[in-house]
Amino acid sequence: MGITLYQLEGCPYCEAVAERLDELDIEYDSVWVEPRHSERDAVKRVSGQRGVPVLVDEDRGVTMAESERILEFVERSYARPGVETT
Repeated sequence: MGITLYQLEGCPYCEAVAERLDELDIEYDSVWVEPRHSERDAVKRVSGQRGVPVLVDEDRGVTMAESERILEFVERSYARPGVETT
């Protein structure tokens, strides 16, 4: 169980999600996807589409795409109010 982030090297949206997870000290596994959409079978299997980033949170039963939605979910689910992170 845990969190898996499907991401593409050099993708600024993926980097934003990974950075926030790191800031919150959240452990996660990275799955690096292929640059070509047509070869992103692993992310297609878990999310039904080939775009990244995709976050899979097995503990909460959540699979989602789009960096803004992922960041909102992470904030709601994992950030502690009143605790600043850098």
